[in-house]
Amino acid sequence: MKKIVIFTGAGISKESGIETFRDSKDGLWENFKIDEVATPEGWQRDRSKVLDFYNARRRQLPTVEPNDAHRALACLESEYAVTIVTQNVDDLHERGGSTNIIHLHGELTKARTCFGMNNPNLVATQTVYDIGYNDINMGDKDEEYGSQLRPHIVWFGEYPFFFYEALEVFIEADIIIVIGTSMNIGYTYNFFDKSKSNTPIYFIDPEPTKSIELEYPNLKITYIEKGAVDGVTELVNKLMVQAIGDDKNDN
Repeated sequence: MKKIVIFTGAGISKESGIETFRDSKDGLWENFKIDEVATPEGWQRDRSKVLDFYNARRRQLPTVEPNDAHRALACLESEYAVTIVTQNVDDLHERGGSTNIIHLHGELTKARTCFGMNNPNLVATQTVYDIGYNDINMGDKDEEYGSQLRPHIVWFGEYPFFFYEALEVFIEADIIIVIGTSMNIGYTYNFFDKSKSNTPIYFIDPEPTKSIELEYPNLKITYIEKGAVDGVTELVNKLMVQAIGDDKNDN
């Protein structure tokens, strides 16, 4: 099987009804100032506000459904070895049927201790608790350190999870698909720096940034300037026909 890595951002979740950080106005996200709810400093100032913000985001999850883009990506697994590398913290890829997902920025349905949160090496060894769609409340503590539980989310200024695992799948990829991301987080360019120069890259977004092309002009990028549902459906149909044709030729 050819290997596909799919790099997704907030644009694919937006079409399921989840407001994106990209759409925040005047520095506000769901009427909260971003630096108050998405930074370690915000956590230190007002833990209750941060918990309330993410509890609301978590409660929203069961009210939204995976869209046809999520489901189409899952269909690729019948013909390709697929890894999804996502910046999204929702569970829509899982619920859409995908089975191999790397969450770079954490998951809303999980929690971890706030003890040692400024030490990424320590954080990597700590227990992550699956909390489903339940709230995290003040006074909820982890079992190991007895410290307050916090959302298992990467905030601004914190290190992403599974960076090297993601980098490895980009290096090995035969096809790369980018969906609904503004590419405004610097470390993500490392993925494309290490990918093979002849690897076809498909970028699906109504207004795709051309920054990858500017940074790495030798890469082969095809832009599909459509929303996630329309663009993914179109590309998946093409790739499935291609894979089935390759199978027939092999036989």
